[in-house]
Amino acid sequence: MLRQPVVSGQFYPGTEKELKSLIEKFSPPKPTKSSCKGLILPHAGYIYSGKVAVQTVSQVLPKKRIIILGPNHTGFGAEFALWDKGAWSIPFGQIQIDEELTDSILKKGNSIQPDHLAHKFEHSIEVELPILYHFFQDFKFVPIACQQASLETYRKVAVQIYEAIKGMKEEVLLVASSDMTHYEPDATARKKDRIAIDKIINLDEEGLLREVRKENITMCGTAPAAIMLSCLKSLGARKAQVALYQTSGDSSGDYSSVVGYAGIVIA
Repeated sequence: MLRQPVVSGQFYPGTEKELKSLIEKFSPPKPTKSSCKGLILPHAGYIYSGKVAVQTVSQVLPKKRIIILGPNHTGFGAEFALWDKGAWSIPFGQIQIDEELTDSILKKGNSIQPDHLAHKFEHSIEVELPILYHFFQDFKFVPIACQQASLETYRKVAVQIYEAIKGMKEEVLLVASSDMTHYEPDATARKKDRIAIDKIINLDEEGLLREVRKENITMCGTAPAAIMLSCLKSLGARKAQVALYQTSGDSSGDYSSVVGYAGIVIA
């Protein structure tokens, strides 16, 4: 089954030429690349968050297999919904679903379910694909749309993913798609986001969820981030660092009401 893009020409350019040009505009000239186990990337329109996502991905060595966890903004479909077969279309071409990996994940538990409806109108995973393709070229991926749940539930989802990939010969890159604070003054957004980011770089999913609730941080991808952190610690992750943080004010010049964007590399 082929998924057609829903935000091509809106969140990012709809033609291959324009898309490549914009990504190259955001790219650093000669980035130093290193291996990593996971990334947190923003998913807003590229004019706002593209530089953060591009500069983060440009720093990591390519992987052939990727799992992308994204928040489910629409509320449609299963609680943790996996698109299991076919390919997703973007202006660069078609990116194949890693059907071997999706099959393995689905056999390891029932927290994650095969479901296409959750992905039909959702942008949080689609927006990452052109940037990953630009730098990695040849990869297959597994998209999982995540709704809000409890820490216990997130850890069950993480175990299901971990059990599927722990014995694989090829390393799997996990990507959590998330924007940070939404529609607050720039100074407030940066202060709140610093609190959340500190928990992420300390690989503390429990602390992240606690602080998000306590400080009313409107980070939309807490579910993907918590699942990824829990899974990556089981896979031996030991450190994380911020590649780039910006707010939409850095692009628009309007600092009165911004959205925060963080690019984080976890190794």
